[in-house]
Amino acid sequence: MKKLNKIDKRKLRNRKKLKKVNVDKLRISVYKSLKSISAQIIDDKEGKTIVSASSIEKEFKKNKANKKETSNLLGEVLAKRAIEKKIGNVYFDRGANKYHGRIKTFAESLRKNGLKF
Repeated sequence: MKKLNKIDKRKLRNRKKLKKVNVDKLRISVYKSLKSISAQIIDDKEGKTIVSASSIEKEFKKNKANKKETSNLLGEVLAKRAIEKKIGNVYFDRGANKYHGRIKTFAESLRKNGLKF
């Protein structure tokens, strides 16, 4: 049996609670590293990623912005891509990250640009 570390436990605990409540919605999963941030909208029933965006893409590399501004831009881009695919209702899975800083900026940007969660 594999022993889980604190981060994995927190991520699984958070995801389990969210999946109980949000049965028919799509999930926005966020990954944050020291340099970049990426997010994807996942359909858990089929196990497929529908829309994704990352700060590693070319359009973000051209823009020399700080990390919070990059998170804000990423939220705008992901929201536009989701609306093009006719996705409006989702739930936000922050993973093992706390809801502050870049994660909070990203979530507020998604809400401002038309996604509901």
